[in-house]
Amino acid sequence: MKLSQRSLAATALVILLGSAVFWWSTDGLTAFTAETARRVDILRSPRRLPAVILEVQDGRAFRLQDYQGRLLAVDFIYTRCTTLCRSLGIAFKQISESVPPQALGRDFALVSISFDPERDDLTSLKAYGHAYGADGAHWRIARVRNAADLKPLLEAFGIVVIPDGLGGFEHNAAIHLVGRDGKLAQISDIDQPLAFAQRIATWL
Repeated sequence: MKLSQRSLAATALVILLGSAVFWWSTDGLTAFTAETARRVDILRSPRRLPAVILEVQDGRAFRLQDYQGRLLAVDFIYTRCTTLCRSLGIAFKQISESVPPQALGRDFALVSISFDPERDDLTSLKAYGHAYGADGAHWRIARVRNAADLKPLLEAFGIVVIPDGLGGFEHNAAIHLVGRDGKLAQISDIDQPLAFAQRIATWL
């Protein structure tokens, strides 16, 4: 009887310690996935973005830092994608049509960045923008001018891109908000563009 009680007590202690370790390692059960952990980490420590040169669909160059003082929505796509990137294009279109028109460009802008710059030439970027109503001014479709700049840019936003072996990519997708201070401030799900636009409207 005593042995059985000791066994139960030992089992309970193991479960308790295991639960405590699990709670600690998952930030209080909030980080069940790598994507959730990424978002928690970014909100804890807003990141400065690398000053990489981007090339917009009409060939002009710019940096994300050019938007300092404004709110900026950023997503990552490749133009041949017909799944997540299509959803991102639709979400950005809804956001651009939902924020106050007078704020577009002046207080708020959108940038979609290709992570396949070798195949996403300017013609492809322009076609993607045309498909979703990106005007090239308030909403730019861009790629890095120097391929070596892509990795630090993706790392700053926590974007994971893996070739799928069929010419495409597996990748995570979200709507990223860069604050007026130029730091990554928020990450939202792509299925809630109207809620994102409503939050933007309250901050303008």
